Amino acid sequence: MARNTINNGVTMTGGAEGAPRARRYRVVIAYDGTAYSGWQYQENAVGIQQVVEDVLASLDGAPVRVFGSSRTDAGVHAKGFVGHFHLAKPIPAKNLVRAMNARLPDAIRILKASYAKEDFDARLSAKGKEYRYQLYQADIMPPHLAPYWTFCHRPLDLAAMQKAAAYFVGKHDFASFAANPDRVLDSTVRSIFSFEVKKSGPRYTFIVRGDGFLYKQVRSMVGFLISVGKGNERPEAVKELLAAHLPRTARVETAPARGLFLWKVFY
Repeated sequence: MARNTINNGVTMTGGAEGAPRARRYRVVIAYDGTAYSGWQYQENAVGIQQVVEDVLASLDGAPVRVFGSSRTDAGVHAKGFVGHFHLAKPIPAKNLVRAMNARLPDAIRILKASYAKEDFDARLSAKGKEYRYQLYQADIMPPHLAPYWTFCHRPLDLAAMQKAAAYFVGKHDFASFAANPDRVLDSTVRSIFSFEVKKSGPRYTFIVRGDGFLYKQVRSMVGFLISVGKGNERPEAVKELLAAHLPRTARVETAPARGLFLWKVFY
């Protein structure tokens, strides 16, 4: 007789002897978020999660819930997003990559799939994340870069932005650099492991690593660094805003979504 158990909202079925058992998978996903409402499933828009779940359901013959490593906003991209899920009808991991990519739109790719231990959770098991923000500073923005790079025509002070970025490193209350997520948070304290600002010709890359990030925190931090680079703010203003422990104001601009990538999740 079959036995059903519930694991993270997914029904796991153990059938007769010799029948395949449900397996937990871990996948690394890359996506172009331009046309999507972000990762999270939404009632009135199409998210990456919904598209991936629909493909898995077609392979498994039943609804499949995918749990993601984080949320990403509308228009934000990912190079190393991680998800986990169960399949009632297991498929070899290497075959699963091919099967999913054959059915997914070109904007979404499964880079890697592997079996996961039953206690692996894409979000709760994560030790940290790396985000990268891309900015192109010149008189003209090349059209082919427009979906993935934010444009700035004004010259930027790299040294000032690097100095300001260093003030973010450490454990701080980031309330002044986050938007209201419309849900109750236990804390707005987060730890930033490193924050680099690099330049190569007209291309600036902001690379930040931390244990976790609040809603629009990365885009708010980058937006403020750009203000510093333009000379509108002093680098030391970062310390003042962090020490204030106050909600974000118009002084902290949110950088556009298109320049942001979830680059990697650390476990």
